[in-house]
Order: sequence, then C-alpha cells, then structure tokens
Amino acid sequence: MREYRKFYIGGRWVDSAQSATFDVINPATEEVCGTVASGSAADVDKAVAAARQAFGAWSASTVAERVELLTNISAEYQNRSGDLAAALTEEMGAPTALANGFQVGLGAGHLGTAIEALQNFTFEEQRGESLVVKEPIGVCALITPWNWPMNQIAVKVFPALATGCTMVLKPSERSPFTGQVFTEILDAAGVPAGVFNLVQGDGPSVGVPLSGHPDVDMVSFTGSTRAGIDIAKNAAAGVKRVTQELGGKGPNIVLDDADFAENVSKGVVTMMLNSGQTCSAPSRMLVPNARMEEAITAAKDAAPSVTVGDPTGDYSIGPVVSESQFDKIQGLIQQGIDDGATLVTGGPGRPEGLTKGFYVQPTVFADVKNDMAIAREEIFGPVLTILGYEDIDHAIDIANDTEYGLAGFVAGADLDEARSVARRIRAGSVAINDAFDFCAPFGGYKKSGNGREWGEFGFDDYLEIKGILGYSPTPGDSE
Repeated sequence: MREYRKFYIGGRWVDSAQSATFDVINPATEEVCGTVASGSAADVDKAVAAARQAFGAWSASTVAERVELLTNISAEYQNRSGDLAAALTEEMGAPTALANGFQVGLGAGHLGTAIEALQNFTFEEQRGESLVVKEPIGVCALITPWNWPMNQIAVKVFPALATGCTMVLKPSERSPFTGQVFTEILDAAGVPAGVFNLVQGDGPSVGVPLSGHPDVDMVSFTGSTRAGIDIAKNAAAGVKRVTQELGGKGPNIVLDDADFAENVSKGVVTMMLNSGQTCSAPSRMLVPNARMEEAITAAKDAAPSVTVGDPTGDYSIGPVVSESQFDKIQGLIQQGIDDGATLVTGGPGRPEGLTKGFYVQPTVFADVKNDMAIAREEIFGPVLTILGYEDIDHAIDIANDTEYGLAGFVAGADLDEARSVARRIRAGSVAINDAFDFCAPFGGYKKSGNGREWGEFGFDDYLEIKGILGYSPTPGDSE
C-alpha cells in the first residue's frame, strides 16, 4: 500500500494546502493500492510561484550546465528503473515485461535523445543584419496522461529542462506513482530548487487552475481531445501557448503483396500492445476487399498469441486502466456487433477464467464500414477493426476520412509503393513496416492536436524566437 502525501515544490517535499487525498485502484485486483495527496488551486499557486522565482537563474544557465544535469538524471533514472516499472504495473496494469521494457525504456530513450539534441542545438544564428535568438518561453504547465506515463512525462520535462524553462508537472490521477518516483529521481540528480515542481490531483482541482494560471507561459497537454479543447479554452484568456497531443484513430494500410498475411498478423499484435491503450495505435486495418477472407483467417490465427492475465505474470497484456474504461470498451464492442460488423475473435465480457479485474478480450472485427462507431471513435482498448478497400486511392480516402490525424501505418514488401502511400496519409507520423525513431517528430493533424514532441523537434514549443535587428557581426565574432 503506497502513500504519497506530499508535493514537490521549490526543491522540497511539502504538505498540501488541504488534507484531501484520492485512492488509486489496482486495475488487476480492483482494490485500493495507494493513497495520494490531492492538490488545489492554492498548491498550484505555490508551485507556479516557485517556478517563476527559479526561472531567472535557470533560463540563464549554459548548455553545458543543462547537459550535466540531464546526464545526472540519466544515471538516477537507470538506478530507479525497477522502481518505475513496479509502479507502472501496479497503477495501470502494464505487464512486467512491458513495464520493464518499452514503458520505462521510452523515458530513457527520450532522455538520451534530449541530451544529444541539446549538445547540437542552435540557440542563436545571424540572419543578414539581425541576430535570431531562441529563448526559453518561461514557466510551463505539463499535464500528462496515464497510458504511457514515462513516455509522456519524458517528452515534456526533458525538453523543458534542456531549453531553460521551469515547470509544474501534473500527472494523471490514475497513474500518480510513476510521477512520484520520477520526481525522486530528479531531486536526487540535483535539479535546482523550483525548476521542477510536482502537484498531484484531478483535472478540475489542479489542471484547471494550472492551465489558466496567469503566471504560466505555456501549457503542454497529452490526453483526450475533449479535455484538450477544455484546456485550450481555459488557457485562452492568458494568450499563452498551448500544445496538445490528443486522440487518434490510426489507419494501417496493408498493401496487396506477398507479405500480406504476415503483415495482418503483425498488425493484430501491434494493436493489442498496452491493452490497446495507445493514442497512436493502428486501430483501423485497411485490406483489399478481394483478400478480406484471407485477412480474417490471419487475424484469427494471430489472436491467440495475445495472452491476457495478471500483469505480474507472463502475459502479453494486462487489464485496462479502470472500470469506466472497461465499461466504455464493452459498450463499443457491443455497438460493433449491433451495427453488423463481423466478430472475428473476442467479444463482450472478460476473458475466460478471469472474474475480477478490468480485463478485456482481444477483439477483432472485420467487414467494418468507416461510418460505424467502432471505426470512428477512439476505443482505447484491445479492439481492432478491419475495413476493405478497392484500390490504393480508395484506401487513402478511407484512411483520411477521420477527425483525427495522429499516426498512420503502411505495411508492404514494395517499399516504393509504401513510401508513396505514406506521403498521402494525413497524419503527423506515418510508420512504414513498423519503423520506430526517437528523433522523428511526433504530434497530430486535425483534432489530434498541435505542436510536435520527440527529439530536437520537441524543443521548439518551449522556445520564443527573438530578432535583434542591426546586430551586424563584427570581425572576430562567431556566427
């Protein structure tokens, strides 16, 4: 039973302004596994004030000083990686292998990428008679979700530190444990007082006063499109920068070639990762109509490899994060059946033998039409929809017929055709044959958000651009 009753403000662990707490439910057992202090506007005020006070000195720090700090954080991160993984398994049901692997590994990867990007980043350059300077934007409000906690904390905190910003982090109340352990890591690494601050709590109590705070210069949010719209409205009065990574309904166009069955199988397994709780998941698989039956067979054969069970055991996926998420997914699975889609595997209810915990059967629908609810809505669970297309132009039309545009996928042996298709998908990131790159920009088109994260692209939103006119270089100056 974990207890975290203090916030991290101004370089110290301090009591909250009120005595309120919230319970954290282990989704595998449906039992309380921890108690966390719940913040308020008063806590937000203290944290923002600490960040504001620290901004002057940290914004004037050198690149070498920031690299040294990030390097110290990297060492502490590795030392505590096991603690982070244990917290992930407990709070959001990530299987042990996934928690110790990709979940924690993403944070480490983004940290290494941030260090490399910082060492090579150009903060000043001469343009004609002017000097163009990139300066830290100021105090940043960082609001992160529960599904990939270390990934989403990392892609906000590390660029903010690297560019000289100060910040207040509000993790999701569904995955607060990792935020606490992460804060302990930063404290041990020697982050200067006030540069990084942590306040736990829910959206109305902490997220609203934080995103609307007059002394916050920038808000970075990852979560649902609905919540993102609310945050943007709340921040608008302060004319502050708001960047958002929101929902998705990623198309996965499987090309008509020799690797077809294998690519369908891979698409099923990839979709189910993290119990389907990934905004960039390939949740809409597009296959040639003439090969729909072959796709159904391949998907049905692949499904048993996605095993479901206790996340502390040897299973592919664990539970989804909460009862409300479980109920939403169950409703959409039933909607798919009612709308006439072909249920290939899975379906409503828990997997056989599991009577407790928010476990969902890995579910695949075929013969799906793009106007069905299961093709339009972000299910955020282990549910794959397979849609048919007549030719590549038709596939592109279906792929782009969505309000989202976060990620897309193309799978095929013909690399030239895959590249051509990738260019036509309206999304911020398109992966060819499951490619992955920490240095590539990540972010959305349309209602999937704005701004970009990952690599050096993640620095831009934390920087203001200043032009100093008449700044002509003199002999001996370096440009």
